[in-house]
Amino acid sequence: MNNTENSKNDRREFLGSLATGAAALGISTLGVAIPAGAAEWPQAQGDPDAWFNQIKGKHKMVFDVPRAHEIFPFAWPRVFLNSNVATGTPEKDCSIVVVLRHEAIGYAFESKLWDKYKFGEMFKANDPATKTASLRNPFSNPAPDEYKVPGVGAIAIGINELQASGVMFCVCNTAITKTVNVLAAKNNVDPAEVRKEFMSALLPGIQLVPSGVWALGRAQERGCGYCFTG
Repeated sequence: MNNTENSKNDRREFLGSLATGAAALGISTLGVAIPAGAAEWPQAQGDPDAWFNQIKGKHKMVFDVPRAHEIFPFAWPRVFLNSNVATGTPEKDCSIVVVLRHEAIGYAFESKLWDKYKFGEMFKANDPATKTASLRNPFSNPAPDEYKVPGVGAIAIGINELQASGVMFCVCNTAITKTVNVLAAKNNVDPAEVRKEFMSALLPGIQLVPSGVWALGRAQERGCGYCFTG
């Protein structure tokens, strides 16, 4: 299967997942304005290409996060950093980009949106503590030592903790736009109002990008290796 077919399948899968989520919310997808193409880039967000110019150093990796997968989307960047430190390369000489796209966009937002819009159910994202659909963003400012690995101990995998180690996070605008439209239809409100609510809840330091696949390409153009987080 070529890259074009992969891209088409990925898009069909995402639209299908939104349709399933819409059905669960009691929405007829025929009445929901889901854009057929790429979401329009909000010019107020500036030039997203410039953000990728921060990528530098000896070792570079982009982590592709299309969906919730327990702690792995956040543990693997830490493992990459720790492994490089152990082999003689300090964190400052590594660049990591984490791309939150598809069903993983919820991780880019504050817990208040998880509670209000039931992101845990919508995106099939369980809380690692309760093992049930999360009502919070479990990786936004977690409690100290909240995450532990048997035989290893506590691991600092909160988004804020990873950012403190230089990890760059971005989120897909196309997936956000589709989700906003579904939620606006469900709640019978203007999509612009839901969009405003989403943007006000974006976690500090997370960059909006036109699409996740666009960001994956930009990171690799700047020398990043690619890692799929599952």
